[in-house]
Amino acid sequence: MSTHTQQTDRIGLHTYPGPDALADAAASHMINHLTASPPTRERWCVALSGGRIAPLLFESVVAKSKSRAVSWEKTEFFFADERWVPWDDNESNYGVARRHLFDPLQINPKSVHPVYLGRSPEFDAAQAQADLLRRTPVNVNGDPILDLVILGMGEDGHIASLFPNASEDVVRSRAVYLPVKSPKPPPQRITLTYSVLAAALHVLVVVSGPGKEPALRDSLSTHHSTPLGRLIALRQHTVLLTDFRFEVKTWH
Repeated sequence: MSTHTQQTDRIGLHTYPGPDALADAAASHMINHLTASPPTRERWCVALSGGRIAPLLFESVVAKSKSRAVSWEKTEFFFADERWVPWDDNESNYGVARRHLFDPLQINPKSVHPVYLGRSPEFDAAQAQADLLRRTPVNVNGDPILDLVILGMGEDGHIASLFPNASEDVVRSRAVYLPVKSPKPPPQRITLTYSVLAAALHVLVVVSGPGKEPALRDSLSTHHSTPLGRLIALRQHTVLLTDFRFEVKTWH
């Protein structure tokens, strides 16, 4: 259970006593959201992320799915970002999701949309973009509307593979998926853009791990100086789950 909940106009912040409770709550949030609302089309479209808590989160989703007899037949799985590495590489977000989520739940491979194809970051980004646009409705700006995006946050406040000090071409890109260079290995990444993350119906940010509290505090200030802070400013509402305990005093 949540130990503390805070609500402002833009933020729902829920804090938990540790990583296990956090992953458990995030899994419940994911399942409850998808089962309580109709999909935007015939099927729900969900974008997943990687990160250190991802295996724990996915394993909790598997356990809850089995105990609640949840069906995933009407869900399409995409990725908020991907490291440009083969699927069997330990850095692959798809590989982590396959081992800890897709295979245990016996998800139909046709419902999973990996980003990495091995041609080039530019080619793979273009293919991922076309794949997503074929399966989602779009808003008036042409952005695909995902039902749910699950994000983590890095020590520098990055989300997906949108890093601090990115060029204006990255920040203001109207692409769906964009090849980018990462300041941390592996260097080649493909990411959803700010415009697509801002257009999603629901964004859940799960933040855990040493060294991240300062960036989270900064993201929840009015400075908008981190990628997460920028996304919060672009959206009407964002839900954050964390195992750090502090007060939100500045967002309205």
